[in-house]
Amino acid sequence: MILTTNHNSQTTVVMGTRGSPLALAQARQFARQLEAAHQNLVVEERIIRTTGDKNQTSSLPAIGGKGVFTLEIEAVLLDGSIDFAVHSLKDLPPDLPDGLILGCIPQRESASDVLIIHEKYLCGGEVLEGIIPTRGAIIGTSSLRRRAMILNMWPDVIVRDIRGNIDTRLKKLDESFDAIILAEAGLKRLGVDVRDRAHDLSGYGFISAPGQGALAIECRQNDNRVLELLNALEHNATRLAIVAERACMKALGAGCSTPLGAHAMVFNTGNLFMQAVVLSPDGAELIKAQLEDWSENATQLGENIARELLRKGAAKLLPPPAPPS
Repeated sequence: MILTTNHNSQTTVVMGTRGSPLALAQARQFARQLEAAHQNLVVEERIIRTTGDKNQTSSLPAIGGKGVFTLEIEAVLLDGSIDFAVHSLKDLPPDLPDGLILGCIPQRESASDVLIIHEKYLCGGEVLEGIIPTRGAIIGTSSLRRRAMILNMWPDVIVRDIRGNIDTRLKKLDESFDAIILAEAGLKRLGVDVRDRAHDLSGYGFISAPGQGALAIECRQNDNRVLELLNALEHNATRLAIVAERACMKALGAGCSTPLGAHAMVFNTGNLFMQAVVLSPDGAELIKAQLEDWSENATQLGENIARELLRKGAAKLLPPPAPPS
């Protein structure tokens, strides 16, 4: 364990993170919040390159799907070189390695997807009418879920893969696309202001990826001192929503190659409301469900909505189960 306390009663913990601009921004924001919550706490930073960072050209399913942004970080966490890791929660597979847990889930940022249009269409144009792409519009996304949803709603557009950090994608938008789709949370965390050309897609039936907009603070299961420190930033309503979303993903056996949306939220009544959708990769087929339950039944709600999707025929849109190891 790295956590140390010196003679001045200063406690130091080591945080692991990816080195992308967004990963660093959200990890550093969390670190400053954790330091503010604990007197004399210092959070040191360790940057770890992952498979997803090393390969910026191939599609995510081609290089391993979920886990390509987390496996190397988890290995360092397990060997004791860092005390905790900060991830984008949507990057985490539903099952964590033995010995690791989600020690903290802070309050969620926006879960919405946004369509960012090329600036040449700000005053209208033939390719984009308002925010509705017309025939032949070129839309960029690296997400199979977003691709499928775009094609389901606007089948006449052209969807092309786009990788890279947010600044890279915005540059590619200006060079090669009519619009791209990004997570609103990432734009907010980086302070990127594209409000004049960004349009929230949640009103168009877009359902976000499980965990989108939330952070996962992963640590060792038996590290009680770190768990106690992390607990100061735990947000119960966000955790309940995440538990339901990840339970749905796990029950469906869904991974990076599955166009799955799942989003839950806690109402003021204490109830947990959830929507989920499974699509074919080409967007031609869509199966959707929504359910509500007491918030303490978060896991059951996620499993129940998965069963409802299967009852409606979602199995034909899901990848075959992995063979036993």
